[in-house]
Amino acid sequence: MPTPAAVPTRAVDADQRERTWSIAEVAAEFGVTHRTVRHYEELGLITPERRGTTRIYHRRDRTRLGLILRGKRLGFPLEEIRTIIDLYDAPRGRRSQLEYVLGQIDERRADLEQRRRDLDAALAELTEFERRCRADLDLLG
Repeated sequence: MPTPAAVPTRAVDADQRERTWSIAEVAAEFGVTHRTVRHYEELGLITPERRGTTRIYHRRDRTRLGLILRGKRLGFPLEEIRTIIDLYDAPRGRRSQLEYVLGQIDERRADLEQRRRDLDAALAELTEFERRCRADLDLLG
């Protein structure tokens, strides 16, 4: 029996490409509920194979789910996520696709930076209010 180091890389890659996962495995891997996975399926964001009532997830489904969840963490709405992950499936190198994604990234970054400034201002105001309250409390003895 060959050692793992002796197994040709192509054979391992082919096995990994052909591997499938259940909804429970996919949900556990990404830390989401089965309901969340089914929701993304209902929206057409992922399209697992169906065998009767069983969902069979392929590598492509896992990749797309990872992209969906990353987009959600970054605050993108689902329709923007759909556009971006659909671009993932399109042939690479199309200038307009890359420019679209970069534009979305610029918009999201600007939004997050504004939120950070708003949070910093709110925290500063809260700190000042706390300082005044403590000073008033000290005066009351």
